[in-house]
Parts: sequence; structure tokens; C-alpha cells
Amino acid sequence: LCPNAWLINFTNPSGMVTEAIMKYGHWDKVIGLCNVPIGAMMKEPETIDKTLDELIYKFAGLNHFHWHRVWDNEGNEVTKDLIEAMYDPKKDSGIPANIFDMPFMKEQLLEMNMIPCGYHRYYYRQEEMLNHMLEEYASEEGVRAQQVKATEAALFELYKDPNLNYKPEELAKRGGAHYSDAACDTIASIYANKNTHIVVTTRNNGAIPDLPEDVAVEVSSFIGATGAKPIAFGKLPTAERGWLQIMKAMEQVTEEAAVTGDYGKLMTAFYLNPQIPSGATAKRVMDELLVAHEKYLPQFAEDIARLKAEGVTIKDDVARELYEKGL
Repeated sequence: LCPNAWLINFTNPSGMVTEAIMKYGHWDKVIGLCNVPIGAMMKEPETIDKTLDELIYKFAGLNHFHWHRVWDNEGNEVTKDLIEAMYDPKKDSGIPANIFDMPFMKEQLLEMNMIPCGYHRYYYRQEEMLNHMLEEYASEEGVRAQQVKATEAALFELYKDPNLNYKPEELAKRGGAHYSDAACDTIASIYANKNTHIVVTTRNNGAIPDLPEDVAVEVSSFIGATGAKPIAFGKLPTAERGWLQIMKAMEQVTEEAAVTGDYGKLMTAFYLNPQIPSGATAKRVMDELLVAHEKYLPQFAEDIARLKAEGVTIKDDVARELYEKGL
């Protein structure tokens, strides 16, 4: 209906959704957005007494799995200055509200000379982040999904009031700040051919030589009438290259499983994910998730029927309660 339309996506998982649209929807005019880079660029400069106009940012990686380096307008790299400032308790480096602020290991960041996005805590500090989530699970506050559910219920009650004319405090708890800025800036830059620097998910096209050219990456780009023109970042250090390649493989296998409904491929995607220890527990979690989300996964209908016949059910009390309520 709209052959010239651009699709600006920030439905999560934004990187995988954007890539699936390009690869399986055969639609190249799509750009994925995330608010995490915006938060970093809004907050980090002030930690070293600079403004954003005085700094040059270069991001590279995947959605929720990127790194960045920074220079001043004279070409001097200030990445290490920003890393040092991250450990000053009086300064705010822009970590999203929905991520527990577990500090990175300073020596690791100085060695890589890059600043990882907030979500890297789930990989670099996996043990501590898991312990924090288990504490939340045991508390009255509940896990993040339960917190979001309560926050959104409160927001929708407020939004029923047609006279609401202020930003509700609850919105800050949701973790989606600045999405509107990202979307409006991108749309305006395409429409007016502004060639604005924005961090987006787009086709790699050589920006990160460690990945194939046709995959989706999240990189600094100039946005104009022809869409995103990714800025070359260059090769990543050995460790970060390894992380990046396995995460991209996991994303691609996940997308293939979603499109094909291949149970074995889905299992491979689970085992590829660094967050998931391979083995029987991973398979049980996967099977329970398939059963729990049956109505959204018709491509896995035969496997779900088999699993239910084998007695697979949702063992977690909280998950089962939500499932029985149709949530």
C-alpha cells in the first residue's frame, strides 16, 4: 500500500525485529531505534565537563550489545576520561532506569578502551546481576516483568484522564526515556535529508568488518533521504569480536527458528545465548515457554502439542498464575 514508506521500529528485540523485516520481509526501508545510545550521549559529556557538541561519538555492535568510543573536536580520544568518570559516585553516566547499576570491572574497560552499553552488565557481571534478580524474585516488589506490569497499570489509569497535562513520575520507571527524540529525529532527518548523526540499527555494509555485510548492526550513522549511511567503526578487539559474533549468530538462529518453526533450531538458539547454560534445564525452560505462549506461536503447534502430551507444564508459580489469567 505504501511502497515508498519507511518503517521506524523500536519494538523489542529491536535489532532482531529490524533484521527479520529486512531479510524475511524483503523491506530495506527500515531503521531500528533504541534509547540507550541517546541516554549515554545526553549524560556522559557532562561527566567530563563537556557538551555533546564538543564530542564525537562512534558506536558499534548490536542492539542492547554495543560499545562506543569518544573523541573531542580536536581529535583527542577521551574514552578513558569517560571511563574514569563512570566511577565517580557524584556523576550520572546515563544508565537506563531498568538496569540495576552494578559497576563494570574498571580494569576490563580500560583494557578494551571502549564503553559497553548498560546491558553488558548481564554478561560481564552475570553472577551479580543474577543474584540481584533472584533477590527481586523473593521480594514483594517482584521481578522486572512484574514491576513493569504494575507501572503500566498505573500509567494507563492516569492516561484515562483527558486533562492529564504533565509527565507522570511512573514513566521514568519504565526505562524507555528519549524514544520519542530518537523517532522524531530519525523521521525529520529522512524527510529533510539532514544527514544527522544518529545511532540506529541498519544493514552493516562493512561498518563492522567482523560481521557479514548483510546483517543488521547498531552503529553510528548519518540519516538522510536514502536512509542510514553507517559510519565505519573498524575491527573490534579480540574479546569483543568474539562476543559480537556469537551474539549475532544467536540472533540469526533465533530469527530462523521464528520463521521456520524448527524446534531443533530454537534449541540451538537457546544454547548459543551466553546467558543460558546448555543442558536439560535450558530445554525445560524453552519447553515451558513454548507451552506458555502457545497462542502466539502457531508455527510450533505440533511441537507444543507433543510437549503437552508429554506432561510439560508451567512449573513456576508466578508464570503459571499469569498464564491462567491469559496474561
